[in-house]
Amino acid sequence: MKGTYCLIIKCRGTERRIGSLGTISFPPGFYVYVGSGFSSLEARIKRHLSSEKKRRWHIDHFLEDAEVECVLYTTDERRLECEVSEKLHGDRSIDKFGCSDCRCTSHLHHFKDKNEALETVERAFRELGAEVHEWKI
Repeated sequence: MKGTYCLIIKCRGTERRIGSLGTISFPPGFYVYVGSGFSSLEARIKRHLSSEKKRRWHIDHFLEDAEVECVLYTTDERRLECEVSEKLHGDRSIDKFGCSDCRCTSHLHHFKDKNEALETVERAFRELGAEVHEWKI
């Protein structure tokens, strides 16, 4: 299975060192991290949900103090990661997070509540003509 996913993450507020980005303050709320798995979407999502992993990516550091509450994904063959992330971008996005291999401003976006995050992700997928599914956690 291949595709694009969005982790809906609850954070109570923290400050973390995120690799070369340095120390970042994350205000409380819900965050959406946009990623893709074109080798194996299933393996990528399972890795994010696991607490037993080597810290490799920006998101791995952030998830030490936050919890994935929901995963929305599409198995659309198109590489939609950057397009979805662009649609989620706002003044509360975390600059340069998770996008070292593309030209996006960020792949981590902050929302005040879970419903706002979910609705925004669903709308982004819908606007791109991609069918959205929920991963069972």
